[in-house]
Amino acid sequence: MTVFSRFWRLDWLSERRAYRVLEIFPGLAVWGSLVLAIAVSFFAPLWAIAFIVVFDVYWVVRVIYVGSYLVMGFRRYQAALRVDWPERLHTVPDWQSLHHLIMIPIAHEPWEVLRETLTSLSKIDYPLDRFIVVVATEGRYHEHAADLMANVTKHFSGTFGQVLTVEHPADLPGEVAGKGANIAWAGRQAKELVDRLHIPYDHVIVSTFDADSVAHPHYFSYLAYTYATHPDKLHTSYQPIPLFHNNIWDAMALMRVVATSTTFWLLGDTMRPDRLFTFSSHSMPFQALVDVGFWQNDVVSEDSRIFLQCFIHYDGHYTVTPMYIPISMDTVQAPSIWRSLVNQYKQIRRWAYGAENLPFMLWNFRHNHRIPLRTKLKYSWNQFEGTYSWATAPLLILLLGWLPFAANRVALESSVLANNAPLILQRLMSGAMLGLLLSAIISTVMLPKRPQHIPRYQYVMMIGQWLLLPVTMIVFGSIPAIEAQTRLMFGKYLGFFVTEKSRS
Repeated sequence: MTVFSRFWRLDWLSERRAYRVLEIFPGLAVWGSLVLAIAVSFFAPLWAIAFIVVFDVYWVVRVIYVGSYLVMGFRRYQAALRVDWPERLHTVPDWQSLHHLIMIPIAHEPWEVLRETLTSLSKIDYPLDRFIVVVATEGRYHEHAADLMANVTKHFSGTFGQVLTVEHPADLPGEVAGKGANIAWAGRQAKELVDRLHIPYDHVIVSTFDADSVAHPHYFSYLAYTYATHPDKLHTSYQPIPLFHNNIWDAMALMRVVATSTTFWLLGDTMRPDRLFTFSSHSMPFQALVDVGFWQNDVVSEDSRIFLQCFIHYDGHYTVTPMYIPISMDTVQAPSIWRSLVNQYKQIRRWAYGAENLPFMLWNFRHNHRIPLRTKLKYSWNQFEGTYSWATAPLLILLLGWLPFAANRVALESSVLANNAPLILQRLMSGAMLGLLLSAIISTVMLPKRPQHIPRYQYVMMIGQWLLLPVTMIVFGSIPAIEAQTRLMFGKYLGFFVTEKSRS
């Protein structure tokens, strides 16, 4: 082994220190870029101006590129909603043998939220006797957990084939208190139930829902059909389209933009399978879940991490299959404006903490020689570029769009590039506004029916709210992403934040 190879593989460090180097890398790249951008703006302003012009050109091209994927994904979404999935499922031989295991973790959310989710499941157009519903409560909130489990038994006993209520013990060693630890515990209890019922693992599909997830009536028929007809059904997860429509008409405009942007991000990524990870509510084969030993109980981003666990366990032979059908959840909303803003920030920070997947990925790629090098490089780059751009791109556009000019106004007066750059940047950003228009149109088309208490003119607000996108990209994009990666860099690990939910 050469000296360079040994240095690159970090063999000269202990395992813990080598992993810490990988945790430091994302945040270091972000802060290095921001500090360099500021320094260059003062000491080499023409270089900074040239860079931001090129970067803005790249950004406009990217907006067009991503926008085209969004349109294609949206068209597939519309087409899928027109399909009679129960009828199509009936063409599959022995489809009745497929069981749905539905995991619903809940912490301190009120009973009304869980009741709405369970009620929506009771109206699904799939045989309910093939449902195993697992409500996973938290021992940290023992009294609340006991009330929830009693209500589930009282109101939904006999509604589904099996209903299992589980209380996850508090303060187990080695765990990060949160959703991952909760469903890992409940998943093992569910396995015991599946074993007692003598159901083959390959006949069970696991769906992990948040407490506020409301499935489309055709969701489980679509899922069962996709699973039964997939050429490699045991080596793929199934990702629906997350909509945050449960309360979208009542939420603040800022929150609506953030929520819908998340939907558009995933809808566009469905057209690029190599970039698609599992996110929030999704489904997967029970066999795969058992093979990897269930969810990790010491991470925050368990929804994307479970995909990586399977990807690494199966030596890269694991994918995500998009499902163009919605799962509706809550847009962030709290009793006060300030609490809504804080909760939204913390939710995005938790999502951005998915940066912890990069060191996990690099570490395991380093030890797994059966995954092709090209695959390792592609997934590593996609993960790094995604988290890096999330944190830096909006701030670089803002900083370099004015700082070089403000700091060196007199020195740049004779520069042709500096004198023409503002006009060039203005026109480039005007081109990027096409992305705002596209977002406004598609988001309006996707809206649920307007409630009677909402005035008709609210439709105008639903379109105009997209002018807030530049603000949300920084306040609820770059800043929480930088904080998340900075915490990871300094080893100040983030705990799991449960977004506040309520019902009128």
